[in-house]
Amino acid sequence: MSNKKNLPHATTLHVRDHCLCLAAQRANRALARRFDEALRPVGLTSGQFSLLMSLNRPAPPSMGAVASLLAMARTTLTANLKPLQRQGLVVVRVDPDDHRGRLLELTPAGHEALLAAMPIWERTHAEIDALVGEEAAEPLRQALAILAEL
Repeated sequence: MSNKKNLPHATTLHVRDHCLCLAAQRANRALARRFDEALRPVGLTSGQFSLLMSLNRPAPPSMGAVASLLAMARTTLTANLKPLQRQGLVVVRVDPDDHRGRLLELTPAGHEALLAAMPIWERTHAEIDALVGEEAAEPLRQALAILAEL
């Protein structure tokens, strides 16, 4: 007979109902699925849309700046850029001020992809805001921003 103790099922239920990490993971997956489906007609995933949008700046950002904004490791960013480069939506250039660094730039096709995706994002985002409720949406965004800084 084993003297090993197991956590009670009540603990599992407590974690399910109180864990912010689990709640954020579940919400993230549901939101990503919804945006992935909505953006499918323009050939983008929600992650690709966010990455392209992060490059929509007056001057090309560095890899580090984009990785930081997206809370992503540089190696993950590099992997996520490859399909966008193959599709001709993004170019990666050597930073003229630091030849070790790389700058990321939207191509004309990348700008077109964002233009096509933006009305879809706006419509889908409005649907989600309506589900959450306007009075809850902004405090939720603020709370998520705080958590993103952990």
